[in-house]
Amino acid sequence: MKNAKSASERQEIDDDGFFTSTPKPLGKAVTYLSLVALGSGIALGGNYWVSNGQTAIQTTGRSAIAQSNPSVPLSGTTNFVTDVVERVGPAVVRINASRTVATKIPEAFNDPSFRRFFGNQVPDIPDTQVQRGSGSGFILSSDGKILTNAHVVEGADTVEVKLKDGRTFEGKVMGSDRLTDVAVIQIDAQDLPVAKTGNSDGLNPGEWAIAIGNPLGLDNTVTTGIISATGRSGSQIGVSDTRVAFIQTDAAINPGNSGGPLLNINGEVIGINTAIIKGAQGLGFSIPINKAQEIADQLIAKGKVEHPYLGVQMVSLTPEIKAEFERRQGGNIADEGILIVGVMRNSPAAKAGLKVGDAIAQIDNRAVKDASDVQQIVEQTPVGDNLPLKVQRNGRALNLEIQVGVVPQNP
Repeated sequence: MKNAKSASERQEIDDDGFFTSTPKPLGKAVTYLSLVALGSGIALGGNYWVSNGQTAIQTTGRSAIAQSNPSVPLSGTTNFVTDVVERVGPAVVRINASRTVATKIPEAFNDPSFRRFFGNQVPDIPDTQVQRGSGSGFILSSDGKILTNAHVVEGADTVEVKLKDGRTFEGKVMGSDRLTDVAVIQIDAQDLPVAKTGNSDGLNPGEWAIAIGNPLGLDNTVTTGIISATGRSGSQIGVSDTRVAFIQTDAAINPGNSGGPLLNINGEVIGINTAIIKGAQGLGFSIPINKAQEIADQLIAKGKVEHPYLGVQMVSLTPEIKAEFERRQGGNIADEGILIVGVMRNSPAAKAGLKVGDAIAQIDNRAVKDASDVQQIVEQTPVGDNLPLKVQRNGRALNLEIQVGVVPQNP
């Protein structure tokens, strides 16, 4: 299980969506929130804590997988939730994942003198142990493609998929993308019930939301609520290692709901339930289905996703951050813009000459006011294209050009 990190260990923003160590100069300038990813049991499909970052992404067009035709809102029924659950419930699955890991044995146990002293009192610890966890998912296509969260199957040796009708299948992970927390599983089955997809770009706060999943091992649990907000960036909700503009909902979701669908009044999937804020009530977050399907298409076609990458850590400038940075680092930085607090070694940004203390004023000839603005522009830029930047450095305006790279697989 990935445990919550202390404030000194937590991660700070980077425009590339993966997390790196918090720069010491800004350690006191950042407020942290903790989230729990909604699996159950261990890191793969388990509860894990992630810390604050500032990433954002604009959701994109719809996928060709399981597209639904425009439908008319349900009518003539006394309970639209019951109707939705009857139609979509059979397409929601339980995912059980397991992995074998090396057992961490205290060094003292291997010390001969320790063993001579304690003799048979030293416990016999196996070299490996099996970790298990569970989550949810839903069927994208009748030939057995299933959408879930990446953290549900992360590092799994075996994946078991259980359908609502009781059938169980061995699952194969076709691909997994950590930066969006999306994964696709394939099972050997045909003529399966399919969860139709809606359009997450058209959501409005106040619309009905229905969640189906397996929270805390309670299979086929249904909860309802509304869409509380859309476009929640990582900096707003405390996630530094995902490139998602989240849907916020107050439909009750709990550990084990990870990967399950968030549905609209027509029974269309509008999101993948993925995280809640620890200790809060009515604060759940889902990955918009448009973004999830875009990622799923790439995972099915290539088994991986190539995300655009600059290689910088950044934070939106405020008077407090400016004063703190200048006090600790020295120099004279700009009054506004996006402050660069870290440049990754051998990254596109480093090769272009971007330095710590630079403040981005424009990117791609567009003014930026927030770190999420930079992230959105980078995410929309094809790998290999050049991005013009206008930065302020020690009171001077500089024009730089960065060739967009690919996020390293193991940053």
